Amino acid sequence: MNPEQLITLEAGQVLQGGLSKMPAQLSEQVQYRLQLGEQQVAMNPLLGKRIRLQWLGDINCIHCGRESKKSFSQGYCYPCFKKLPQCDSCIMSPEKCHFHQGTCRDAAWGEKFCMTDHVVYLSNTSGLKVGITRINQIPTRWIDQGAGQAIPLFRVATRQQSGLIEDVLRQHVADKTNWRTLLKGPSVPQDLHAAGRELLSSCQAEIQAMQQRFGLHAIVPVLEASETILEYPVRNWPVKVSSLSFDKTPVIEGKLEGIKGQYLIMDSGVLNIRKHTGYHVSFSLLAA
Repeated sequence: MNPEQLITLEAGQVLQGGLSKMPAQLSEQVQYRLQLGEQQVAMNPLLGKRIRLQWLGDINCIHCGRESKKSFSQGYCYPCFKKLPQCDSCIMSPEKCHFHQGTCRDAAWGEKFCMTDHVVYLSNTSGLKVGITRINQIPTRWIDQGAGQAIPLFRVATRQQSGLIEDVLRQHVADKTNWRTLLKGPSVPQDLHAAGRELLSSCQAEIQAMQQRFGLHAIVPVLEASETILEYPVRNWPVKVSSLSFDKTPVIEGKLEGIKGQYLIMDSGVLNIRKHTGYHVSFSLLAA
């Protein structure tokens, strides 16, 4: 976005809008912005300052705009949750993709987002973790998950293939992040290339079987790709990680101590912004 579109919040200024996943940019330190409707607020300059977020009582579907009493699948109303392809169960379990059966909720959407190159990766979040993402979502996916390090392991032709490989690898390495561990401190450095080689050696027979099934051109190892190191803007890590939610506490305020993944780390607790996608809130910087 253009620099003039980015808002530098001043004390006493109040902004309102629907929350979206925080946009972020990889730099020496990840640079975050809070998205409120069409407005974006630079968050890194607010570290060490007191902020307030107040839920104004409305939740709007991020697809159709309909008012909803509850947010489903991080921002959708229930009808959209039941009909949109991006909310189908195969998004969370891509190895169960049913596009080839002709039953995709939206074949055009599937062609664009699932029948395209994906990466199977190894990252260091709350420990070693395997994951998948579209190739154009690197490094965004790694930032959203709060990874301290990441390397690609495979480049594959479809989302289903990435899910099938992940299904094999997660028999040896976790595919989930412990969010409490993630927010207690920086990741302990790992030798990802060595871990990746060991992992692939353990799964060699299964990977070769998949290459025979789909073709060598469809499943390509890229273990020697360069490693990405990510540093997050955190002043102080919480001793005890306490989760905050607008559903329980409509007004959330505290000193902003850091940001990692999609979490705001405050001295009053941690707030998962992505979980509250579609919530209409006001955001302000409190006087010192």
